[in-house]
Amino acid sequence: MPMLEIESINSFYGDSHVLFDVSLQVEEHEVVALLGRNGAGKTTMLKTVAGVLSPRSGSIRLAGEPIHGLASHQIARRGLQLVPEDRRIFTTLTVEENLRVAALIAPAPWPIDEIFAIFPLLRERRRALGGTLSGGEQQMLAIARALIRSPRLMLLDEPFEGLAPVIVDDLVALCRQLAESGVTIAIVEQDVRAALLLASRVYVLNNGHVMFEGTREALQADPELTGRYLGIGLETGNFSDL
Repeated sequence: MPMLEIESINSFYGDSHVLFDVSLQVEEHEVVALLGRNGAGKTTMLKTVAGVLSPRSGSIRLAGEPIHGLASHQIARRGLQLVPEDRRIFTTLTVEENLRVAALIAPAPWPIDEIFAIFPLLRERRRALGGTLSGGEQQMLAIARALIRSPRLMLLDEPFEGLAPVIVDDLVALCRQLAESGVTIAIVEQDVRAALLLASRVYVLNNGHVMFEGTREALQADPELTGRYLGIGLETGNFSDL
């Protein structure tokens, strides 16, 4: 049974039709990337899955249970955690306070020491206010806030945006560690190469339509598709190495 199964979703912003009969699925313990140019509908897809935006039609199931039409907090309590593009940490709370607040609304939160074992840099900065953290540290905290809630599925929206390449490498390694530990992840990311270091399977969206579904190797082998819908050329190479 897929961890996430989406069938024929249609989503709108007001009268603007944004997603057109989109279907996709994410298997348990899998990492899937949603790629596409700006305005392709990727973030709308994540917001629809997380309940921030209600679909007009179609179905969404989390581990076989329907979640479309539920409020975002109800979906979160069922084990789906969205890490939004703007991170939304509490800038006036410390790192540790951010984590403890997140744990308060979790049915079965992870022990904070386990979170700090995964994020040793956050342990070092546990007394620092969220607003004083670097961009990379804030992104780590946003991911840690989601992880402490024991997610069955994490949705990452542009986690590497605006970060220096060395910080992106660190975050890719961290996300890979989470995936190898069994966390199921769907990632939206403009940095295609970073996304493909994590994801084994890929969906490419364009103007609210799914244009490609397949493995990263199949995507890499199709330069016409990557040029047309992603604006890049992916040379054959080994994406397993950072």
